[in-house]
Amino acid sequence: MFPKDFLWGGATAANQYEGGYLSGGKGLSTSDVIVSGSHTRPREITWINPKTQETGRTGIGFASAMSFPVGAIPAVLEDEYYPSHVATDFYNHYVEDIALMAEMGFKTFRMSMNWARIFPNGDDSTPNEEGLEFYDAVFDECIKYGIEPLVTLSHYETPLALAINYGGWANRKVIDFFETYSSTVFKRYKGKVKYWLTFNEINMMEFAGFMAGGLMVDTPQTKAQAAHNQFVASAKAIRTARKIDPTIQVGMMLGYQPTYAYTADPKDQLLILEKSQTGLFYADVQMLGEYPKHRLLKYKREGIVLEDTEEDYQLLKEFTHDFMSFSCYGSSTYTVHTENLEASGGNFIMGIKNPYLETNAWGWSIDPACLRISLNTLYNRYHKPLWIVENGIGWDDELTEDNKVHDDYRINYLKLNFKSMEEAINLDGIPLIGYTMWGCIDLISAGTGEMKKRYGFVYVDRNDDGEGSLNRYPKDSFYWYKKVIETQGKDLD
Repeated sequence: MFPKDFLWGGATAANQYEGGYLSGGKGLSTSDVIVSGSHTRPREITWINPKTQETGRTGIGFASAMSFPVGAIPAVLEDEYYPSHVATDFYNHYVEDIALMAEMGFKTFRMSMNWARIFPNGDDSTPNEEGLEFYDAVFDECIKYGIEPLVTLSHYETPLALAINYGGWANRKVIDFFETYSSTVFKRYKGKVKYWLTFNEINMMEFAGFMAGGLMVDTPQTKAQAAHNQFVASAKAIRTARKIDPTIQVGMMLGYQPTYAYTADPKDQLLILEKSQTGLFYADVQMLGEYPKHRLLKYKREGIVLEDTEEDYQLLKEFTHDFMSFSCYGSSTYTVHTENLEASGGNFIMGIKNPYLETNAWGWSIDPACLRISLNTLYNRYHKPLWIVENGIGWDDELTEDNKVHDDYRINYLKLNFKSMEEAINLDGIPLIGYTMWGCIDLISAGTGEMKKRYGFVYVDRNDDGEGSLNRYPKDSFYWYKKVIETQGKDLD
């Protein structure tokens, strides 16, 4: 049994769903220069050298470093396909899509704002009124149906001008630009939006600096500085929110999954300890208000020196987050004994295939206990309310001739996860605010730019090449989730 005030809903992100990439005065974001890819390789950024007109691609994803040729900058090239430019066109379908969410019975809708729609260059002196009006319309539509917006300020899309002109989040000046942005939207949407998140999966800075922080030079030093700057920016956003409206709740968001040792070898246990320290470092700073000693020692060993101030650490201590949200799709298994073992994983995190778990076509494990384990781990560490804001399963759904999608695999996956959530609430006493399934309306994949890796309750007619009518068709899971919400989780059959 779930609490009566449990917030059931779904989640999306502007860079994967909104589209309208230059509509209404919007500027370019970093996601707008990332090209489509397949599940066999990371996505790539296109660049141009303005002096020589030479063009090319630079890989992102799992690369530990990223660099552009001297003089080159990220750019949109005419002969490339950029999935974010249209995505699945929430920009022109938001009325229809929110009505579909309401039909399912959503209590909340997690979405992100596109920073470059509000401040096209990131450092503009005044906001773009047309962009503000667009989100006014979206929030008004949600309120009409009694749907509580949960809004992420920055979800893998830094204004491209901040990357080119400042080097992205590695530059402390971006802290002030973010403070202006957050202050603007907190004031504008006071009374409309109660729940906010600062940065999506802030720990993805470890794996994809350009995507997570607009970094033009992606090195351990720049990623450490960018993470620090985002920590300070988050703290300042919380300070601002509390001044504007004390009822506003600002949470952090972590990309998280349980990690298992493949063997009982103590070396595997130490490996899991190290993985855990790396993954939870970002939450430790934002939830506990200080850097863990192991991270400071790591920086010292690697010669990383932060550009910081005493005020930074005072802000981090005073303005911790009100709640913790996280994504969790499955678990990862690791070992030092990798010979003849199959790799498995997703969302920029790779491990070893767990012999006790099934996987989907993209190698993501389907772990029936992952949410209960995650909820206990995070609550026992931070002792603040939790919110599962991403969970789901990507699948190559098939639309039948009569416009149906029979996605029993998605329903079965969600049944396992909902049972895991319920156990955490009722057996362990975990305070869980809500659940928003990822990609509730089909959207493009952040990792590969594909459409065929679909997550939603609603099928969108669009393919990997950007073709299709963009018509919406409810899947079988749409009606199943509607029943789950109606019965407050009692009926999962």
